[in-house]
Amino acid sequence: MSVTAHPTVLRRRASIAAGAVLLTLAVSGCSGLGRTAVGSVTYTTGPEKVVTVHSPSVRGCHKLAPAGAEKVENRTLVDIVLYATRDCTGRQGAYVATSLTDTNAPRALPWRSYRFVH
Repeated sequence: MSVTAHPTVLRRRASIAAGAVLLTLAVSGCSGLGRTAVGSVTYTTGPEKVVTVHSPSVRGCHKLAPAGAEKVENRTLVDIVLYATRDCTGRQGAYVATSLTDTNAPRALPWRSYRFVH
């Protein structure tokens, strides 16, 4: 004796299986992406030249323009630390929390790199 499932039951099972496959693909596809700071870091260098970096990676050291930056705006969702060196080493310069700005003193060294706090 053979038993056949009703077509509605077969469609429901197929839908559940397809949904599980799509969810697995979506999760595995996103897990390989690097984490980014949602938003932008904007800085001023030289005679009012403005540079904006959108959604930078939260990992590693980020170099600013070779001349350095006089003003840095953190418009991301993650706090940053500014450094006067190009490689985020040495004494910590300034801590700039989310949605805040740091403007360098006239005689201070320019900011040359930054790192996210995470």
